[in-house]
Amino acid sequence: MESPFKKISDVFQPRYSVNFSIEKPDGSILLTLTDASGVAVKRYIASSQWRDEQQLERLITSLQFSLAIERGEQASTYRLTKHSLAAAQ
Repeated sequence: MESPFKKISDVFQPRYSVNFSIEKPDGSILLTLTDASGVAVKRYIASSQWRDEQQLERLITSLQFSLAIERGEQASTYRLTKHSLAAAQ
């Protein structure tokens, strides 16, 4: 598996600036996505999520849906990334 941090960054850049910071000794991290208008998403990611490929795929899909909702996009116009499609298979 490629680096989970690279995978997340590849999905959301260049639209968002992606920042990871280690938050807790258990390996959880804080993911922050920012754009020109400021912070779009801040989410704690448990080490079990970023270490397991299927959970990572679900996390990416969840973040994409959250961002789409925040931007006012309809679910019917939502486009899955190649990462989300691979997770659905």
